[in-house]
Amino acid sequence: MNSEEFLQLLLREGFPEPVEVQQVSNGQLGIHEHPFEVMAFVVEGDITIVIDGLSKNYKAGEIFHLEFKQLHAESYGPEGVKYLASRKQ
Repeated sequence: MNSEEFLQLLLREGFPEPVEVQQVSNGQLGIHEHPFEVMAFVVEGDITIVIDGLSKNYKAGEIFHLEFKQLHAESYGPEGVKYLASRKQ
């Protein structure tokens, strides 16, 4: 998938325009939740998300999705990560 296809997906799914997010290399965020649903498209680097003990790595060109208040942890690869994230209430 490319960024234009991602923008079209957001439109179809009722998500607003995304913002660019960058995280540092080898960084991490412990278990947390967000008061919104998230759909994000990885532009550069990679991010690993752990939900219910299951770990999944997302690389450039891939999309990840988090439900409203879904508990998760994040870690970022050696190049960090840059992604486009859209939040829906």
